[in-house]
Amino acid sequence: MNDILLRHREIENFDDLNVYKKNGGFKAFKQAVTKMEPDKVTQMVKDAGLRGRGGAGFPTGLKWQFVDNNSWPHYVVVNADESEPGTFKDREIMEKNPWQFLEGVMICAYAVGANEAYIYLRGEFWDLAHTLDKQIRSLELDGLLGDKLFKKDYSLRIYTHLGAGAYICGEETALLESMEGKLGQPRLRPPFPPAVGLFDKPTVVNNVETLTNVPLIISEGVDWFRSFGTEKSPGTKVFSLSGRVNKPGNYELPLGTTFRELIYEHGGGIIGGAEIKAIMPAGASSSMIVANNKALDTPMDYENVPNVGAQLGSASVIVIDETIPMDWVINKTVQFFKHESCGKCTPCREGTFWMSHLTKRIHQGEASWDDVQLLNDVANNIKGKCLCALGDFSTEAVVTSIERFTADFEIKVSGREAQTEKAPEAAG
Repeated sequence: MNDILLRHREIENFDDLNVYKKNGGFKAFKQAVTKMEPDKVTQMVKDAGLRGRGGAGFPTGLKWQFVDNNSWPHYVVVNADESEPGTFKDREIMEKNPWQFLEGVMICAYAVGANEAYIYLRGEFWDLAHTLDKQIRSLELDGLLGDKLFKKDYSLRIYTHLGAGAYICGEETALLESMEGKLGQPRLRPPFPPAVGLFDKPTVVNNVETLTNVPLIISEGVDWFRSFGTEKSPGTKVFSLSGRVNKPGNYELPLGTTFRELIYEHGGGIIGGAEIKAIMPAGASSSMIVANNKALDTPMDYENVPNVGAQLGSASVIVIDETIPMDWVINKTVQFFKHESCGKCTPCREGTFWMSHLTKRIHQGEASWDDVQLLNDVANNIKGKCLCALGDFSTEAVVTSIERFTADFEIKVSGREAQTEKAPEAAG
């Protein structure tokens, strides 16, 4: 088995329930419910070293263990609000490998004692939500969802819930607020969802890709899962590759694969043979990595990417080549974050507004070096002062671009400053 998550690329018609069952589908769920105690399932996921694939990389089994067993009922919520620019892995999994994903949701629910699970999908996934509803109904008719499953004292229902296309609802507490019919705005934490989540009850929130790993951990075992990846970052990862590459797309590779292998072997190299300039490893919310030999040979895992000044995040790798100026890139990212700010906290609401003015002026050639420094100051005054990570995310590309690609901005403002210096003479 070469793929864990993108098995549909190896097995024809893998989105057919009968095909999935013929290839071992739902045996792991049955094994968990009929032969394992919930805490044993959780311990197995913890021993496998599975880490959250949504961005933070938090140990999945540990999150499940944090669920408050003194408060009931428990809920499982799947974060399928795939809104990060450059990220498109979860959609492929849900469309092409839906049964393994759903089985992962079901095993998670059993492990944490939840009888209801919700899949929160971004608003633009309305067609996918309808398909998932039909697939959930098929599982109910097949006796894999419902009451007294496998004649045991365990019942489970799964529901889909559509958002309204707001990036902020990818943040887990804003997602929960949205599910409760409120404005999609982050909650002040603590308390965290495993203690106080959906409807103020203990809730596990996991990403689509994270849960899709779970069935094979249960069926194939901890050692098998750990045979992929690295010691601290086991398993495979779906890398969403885009930008200035010849073959953009999703690539499932072991964690620890280098940027060079992803970009040049799988992605076919840079368009037109241009020189690579920068890498954004975590989508629009990423820091800019200078694409030198050290960076290209860095293993893509949760431990090594910080050594080159960024985080792996959701592994949405955007490649920038020498033909793309950094002022253009950050103008795009900041406009996005300004539009998507929920407005709840002042640093993010006002900061992204003023950053957008400055990046636009810089990009249009109407700024001086003082404007570049002001942009850097505004960004640094947003960092660490917001209710959720969106504010910090909005600054990452800005601060690191100015710091690491200073020449791009010097070139952009040099014409403007030259005109300013000549202005008095021209006027005379």
